[in-house]
Amino acid sequence: MKAENNRVLIIALAANVGIAVAKFVAAAITGSSAMLTEGVHSLVDSTNQLLLMYGQKRAAKPADALHPAGYGRELYFWSFVVALLVFALGAGVSVYEGVLHFLEPEPAVSPLIAYGVLAIAFALEGGSTVAAFREFDAARGDQSWLQALISTKDATTVIVLLENGAAMAGILIAAVGLALSQVTGDPRFDGVASVLIGVLLGVVALFLAREAKGLLIGEAADPELIAGIRRATTREGITGVGEIMTIHNAPEQIVAAVNVDFDNRLNAGDVERIIDAIERDLQAEFPSIYRVYIRPHEDAGMKFGETRGLAST
Repeated sequence: MKAENNRVLIIALAANVGIAVAKFVAAAITGSSAMLTEGVHSLVDSTNQLLLMYGQKRAAKPADALHPAGYGRELYFWSFVVALLVFALGAGVSVYEGVLHFLEPEPAVSPLIAYGVLAIAFALEGGSTVAAFREFDAARGDQSWLQALISTKDATTVIVLLENGAAMAGILIAAVGLALSQVTGDPRFDGVASVLIGVLLGVVALFLAREAKGLLIGEAADPELIAGIRRATTREGITGVGEIMTIHNAPEQIVAAVNVDFDNRLNAGDVERIIDAIERDLQAEFPSIYRVYIRPHEDAGMKFGETRGLAST
């Protein structure tokens, strides 16, 4: 998964750097406000990909005395920073430039250059979006798109996918704004297009910030994995499996704690051997489990059943 994420980020970075340069050159030639904001958008996207790559590198650092749970959540921290950048720089600059161009309109020149750059940018963004889409679609399983976007712990792919989708929509908006300016002779349509691009980026940024915040606070693993932990923990010598707590430190780093009621006839050595076997089996079946803690707890299974009963009433 990490190698796939790196590939998606490298593709997106290469595409956005080229697109940003082309858009800024076109904006300088044509005087288009929407083209300028699109250039800023691509520049912000390029910076975001670099930050995510840095976050992935930091998240891969092994645990140490200062961070015994590892550095996995650094990826979520940098994902949150990316969301703030999209909002502050992408959306903010776009709205500012759009309002400025609307109040003091300047007719665009050489619109054919702008159309050519937009067409090339749309094609490059499309290639990057397809790469992110394939990875996201393969991981979502039977979930709907919205469910997968909300529940996924892979912030990197979601950011690239939504950023690129917003970029493609922004290119279309910029093209429409430029066309309306030409047809009507009113350059203020170009400013309106820039404001609309800013609003679009703002909505995407707020969604990304919301998801990154949840991951930073700590989100549980998927219910299917929790059920798998319960199934794998149930074995001879255990009379009940109670509460299972899981938390994602990174997309592929899960910490799990399980309350287990051992048969009272077992001695300490038997309990230690069972715990060791459970830990080995869980990490073999679920490689994403980074740490697992087995907590002996009397009547764990019974208390879990009582808790579920109370929750359903």
